[in-house]
Amino acid sequence: MILLSCLLFLCLALTAYSFVGYPVVMAVLARLRPRPWREGPGAAHAGLSVVLCVHNAGAVIRRRVQNLLECQWEAPLEIIVVCDGCTDDTVAELESLSAPQVRVLERPTRAGKPAGLNLAIPQCAYPIVVLADARQTFHPEALQKLAAPFADSGVAAVSGLLEIASSAAGGGQGVDLYWKLETKLRASEGLHDSVIGCTGAICAIRRDLYTPLPEDTLLDDVVIPMRLAVAGGRVIYEPAARAFDPQQLRPEKEKSRKLRTLVGNYQMLERYPAWLLPWRNRLWWQLFSHKYLRLFVPWLLLAVIVLTLLLAHTWPGRVLLFAQVACYGAAFLGMAMPQVRVRALTIPAGFVMLQLSCFMAFFAYLRSRKNYLKLWQPSAPSAP
Repeated sequence: MILLSCLLFLCLALTAYSFVGYPVVMAVLARLRPRPWREGPGAAHAGLSVVLCVHNAGAVIRRRVQNLLECQWEAPLEIIVVCDGCTDDTVAELESLSAPQVRVLERPTRAGKPAGLNLAIPQCAYPIVVLADARQTFHPEALQKLAAPFADSGVAAVSGLLEIASSAAGGGQGVDLYWKLETKLRASEGLHDSVIGCTGAICAIRRDLYTPLPEDTLLDDVVIPMRLAVAGGRVIYEPAARAFDPQQLRPEKEKSRKLRTLVGNYQMLERYPAWLLPWRNRLWWQLFSHKYLRLFVPWLLLAVIVLTLLLAHTWPGRVLLFAQVACYGAAFLGMAMPQVRVRALTIPAGFVMLQLSCFMAFFAYLRSRKNYLKLWQPSAPSAP
């Protein structure tokens, strides 16, 4: 019974550390050992390149490019749009703008965002490259806020803040809370040292530090900054650089997006195992705590259920069993009644939905190893 109790405590402790302990530790480190960066015109004074990789974005591309052109920016600016196998009027819409700052690169067949980045970034004219998507819009000061930290020569990448429309569904509200906590964690990581991953819809990198990605990379917004950090650069978080996403965090869409993200974590773990070696990567502990430990949480929760049942004859086991029944019951009620917006239901529902996605991600990873790109479901209009 002592062994079972110890295993139960370990599973609970690791789960709590993943979602509460690690963010608290990072918040303390950010407060006690912050590393400010220098801001100013810096490298961006020479100009700024913006790269958009899109597929069939004719309905939104004109508005998106105009939004970028209207951002506050006094230095030279170019916008490179990679049309990734577009079969609609995306190219025609871009040509109708007659904007000299806009360049169009066409790919005859769809290959995905990493392939588009590999094509576009080496052709960028300016040393700082902003990566963006088609659906979102930038705050007028977004480009300035993204570029300012590059005055510090140690900064290799800057991640902005993506503000997402609140979900109207009950379970989606739990996912909303998860996203808010995630942004707070990123702020702490960036202030202490570096963020584990950028927001793909609004970030910037140094062009000369970019190395081509495997074209089937699922998490380009994590792999790119991690490569830069492993090479010695710093990846910071600038919440004043804001992008706005009009699409709500609907549970069904978040489920598929989260599945790709989690499979991408497995892919990253397989391809870059050396990133977990302390002598190869100063951010190994952050990477493990932020990305990889969460992959094991569903299995830890299953272990907690089994161990609790084995200890149900003890009063602590009975108390824990009752607590689990109550929590999972609230979660399933929240998922079954998405119109109900009560935190006692929406938060457990959001948590359980994320864990179900995490559980299924392992099997999706095994199924998709020969063709990761099949995980992408066609959606329009959006980035590939």
